[in-house]
Amino acid sequence: MAISAILAAGAEKATAQNDNFEYNNERFADLQMLRYQVKGFDQLSLKQKTFIYHLQEAALWGRDILFDQNGKYNLRIRRIMEDIYTTFKGDRNSKDFTAFEVYLKRLWFSNGIHHHYGCEKFVPEFSRAWFEKEAERVMNEDKMLKPYQKQLNEIAEVIFNPNLMQKRVNLAEGQDLILTSASNYYDGVNQQEAEEFYANMKNPADPHPVMFGLNSRLVKKNGKIQERVWKTDGLYGEAITHIVDCLTKARPFAEDAEQQAVIDKLVEFYRTGDLHTFDEYTILWAGNTAPQVDFVNGFTESYGDPLGLKASWESIVNFKDMEATKRTETLSANAQWFEDHSPVDSRFKKEKVKGISAKVITAAILGGDLYPSTAIGINLPNSDWVRKEHGSKSVTIGNLTEAYNLAAKGNGFRDEFIIDKQVLQLVDQYADITDDLHTDLHECLGHGSGRLLDGVDGDSLKAYGSTIEEARADLFGLYYVADPKMVELGLTPNMEAYKAQYYTYMMNGLMTQLMRIQLGNDIEEAHMRNRALIANWCYEKGKKDNVVELVKKNGKTYVQINDYEKLRNLFGQLLAEIQRVKSTGDFKGAQALVEGYGVKIDPQLHKEVLERYEKLNLAPYKGFINPVYTAVRDAQGNITDVKVSYDESYAHQMLRYSQQYAPLPLINE
Repeated sequence: MAISAILAAGAEKATAQNDNFEYNNERFADLQMLRYQVKGFDQLSLKQKTFIYHLQEAALWGRDILFDQNGKYNLRIRRIMEDIYTTFKGDRNSKDFTAFEVYLKRLWFSNGIHHHYGCEKFVPEFSRAWFEKEAERVMNEDKMLKPYQKQLNEIAEVIFNPNLMQKRVNLAEGQDLILTSASNYYDGVNQQEAEEFYANMKNPADPHPVMFGLNSRLVKKNGKIQERVWKTDGLYGEAITHIVDCLTKARPFAEDAEQQAVIDKLVEFYRTGDLHTFDEYTILWAGNTAPQVDFVNGFTESYGDPLGLKASWESIVNFKDMEATKRTETLSANAQWFEDHSPVDSRFKKEKVKGISAKVITAAILGGDLYPSTAIGINLPNSDWVRKEHGSKSVTIGNLTEAYNLAAKGNGFRDEFIIDKQVLQLVDQYADITDDLHTDLHECLGHGSGRLLDGVDGDSLKAYGSTIEEARADLFGLYYVADPKMVELGLTPNMEAYKAQYYTYMMNGLMTQLMRIQLGNDIEEAHMRNRALIANWCYEKGKKDNVVELVKKNGKTYVQINDYEKLRNLFGQLLAEIQRVKSTGDFKGAQALVEGYGVKIDPQLHKEVLERYEKLNLAPYKGFINPVYTAVRDAQGNITDVKVSYDESYAHQMLRYSQQYAPLPLINE
């Protein structure tokens, strides 16, 4: 597709300009697109700007990897639909085309045909006959699609058959989680076979176990199970080669020799696929805290794998917000105090907290599983033994949090769901402060706290591991945001502020996060399960003392907290139990907590929340359009400056990425 064709496809220019920045942008389906501003970029040195430029190129080259990881048909479907979108000659205001356009935009947002958060497959509102007619046309015209013309019916079935590939990640108890999940991490194997394969690879006596399965697809061919490793000469090699090339170009502009060593080791890992090399890379990365510019690039989080083993590809390039980082540095400097005063059993505490570094960052680019929807905080690496012996790096992404907060101002949500004016005033006054602090505590200290008992397998909680880990970090933050230590350290202004976080957290966990789930469905996503688990457990355990109530006012349900101090004690009790489950590898304990408190939904309350939220006319999910970086070069090709702009529309950006950063074949086997 030529750029001229993309521009002709109606990829309208956005209104946001550098001198009059607007955070809100396009809205469609249940999604709102936002922009984030890269404040401070112009003040960076040319060397830093050049470093960021090459790193952001590396961040964009991994996009196809995630599409394919999320489903084996995604790249073919995206190509067909983008061809239809850019070459359609009919009525672009017709019912079929407008519905098709929304579907395509949702596909872009979710990096595939399943919802990025709920994991259910999108329901197309355009007709199958219309799609097949247009698909047949473009498959005949596009040389890249011609080999797949005979697959059109198969591809259409994947899109239109509601019973086929229903969920990208299925976590329903009692089902084969691999065979019922559409994600593309396994081929020809079932859950039992996969679990046995990786169990047989482990040595219980190894104090430094690698994260088996992290960077591969597990396949069965001719009755033999083997791994297809993601590396330069392996699966996804076409994309990884480009990533390595960009990292190599970035290397001379790294801020110190240690950061160059980080890049060297990451490149080595990409070339070999060796998981021992990956651990060496993460150790170097976690210890490299001096540079202002930093990045994540690689196979990182395992939420997309129902077994929690295989990692999706992601990237973020960033630089430190020097002023805001004072807050997180205060927390990391006191990390041992927090560990020592935690309410968990002393057996599960770290005797000596090592290497916890924390900072507030400005995101410069988002890629892979961090784009367009992204986290607001990150704590890495994920290896338990690396964290224990070498520490971790935690970040809160300040400019993204700012974009979310500014986009939400005055949208009516708080007025609708907060119980009274007194609590609303409390939330309006302190929620932004305490939300940021809770994120800091969650990422900087929560994930880095506690320890596994000797001999406990880090994968022992299986499909429940991600939910338990997120609950552990959330509870750590909830327990400590109310501690007098926060006032002593100057992180909260008084002992009233924490109540804003407690109220909004319980309101979200018990009620308002349900706006993101279709009526009749269970809670599937790990972070949502975590919040429901915490809120429902505390609600139930606090009934005797009437700690938290769900009350009716004018026919509407509201959360009412009657005793904030007792609620904090409940958070502490649950933190102690969650840490015990994690530290001992208690699978049945994890199962009971998640299934008992984090999955099921009261249908009447769910219906009410959906109806109330619908009247607000708000989008429950938000994501970001990336800024555009342009290198200014001299006659010799040397970069003399890097400019950042914010005038690219969502559709234009997605189509441009598909043209410029799409190295993979449409089927990757």
